[in-house]
Amino acid sequence: MARLDGCLFCAIVAGERPAYVVLDEPQVMGFLDTRPVFKGHVLLVPRDHVAVLPDLPAELLATLMGAAQRTAQAVVDGLSAQGSFVAVNNTVSQSIPHLHVHVVPRTKGDGLRGFFWPRTKYADDAEAQGYAARLREALGPS
Repeated sequence: MARLDGCLFCAIVAGERPAYVVLDEPQVMGFLDTRPVFKGHVLLVPRDHVAVLPDLPAELLATLMGAAQRTAQAVVDGLSAQGSFVAVNNTVSQSIPHLHVHVVPRTKGDGLRGFFWPRTKYADDAEAQGYAARLREALGPS
């Protein structure tokens, strides 16, 4: 397993730091967040150190997201949640620089009000088209 010295999540994966493990698979581990949004908040991590989602090898995407899908159902089935919030931060708001997927149990009226999303505008259609073209190029052929 590829790991980064000093990475808390790599230490958890290696069994060097304690965690409340909920999923232990060959390529993915899931454990409870120590500072949960709600009780049952799970963090899913690739066992190999990967910093951010764009660095995740393509062959692990289905494995990680499959684990997120199963965990989202597990918080409903196992915790009587009505649903879940599934999220990934990349660099900004990523407190541990090891890719992790949050699966947070949700119920109606739980008090979570979402996020403040600052808004901006494109100067004109040409600017918007330029951004779209750059993103299409970065994404490559579909």
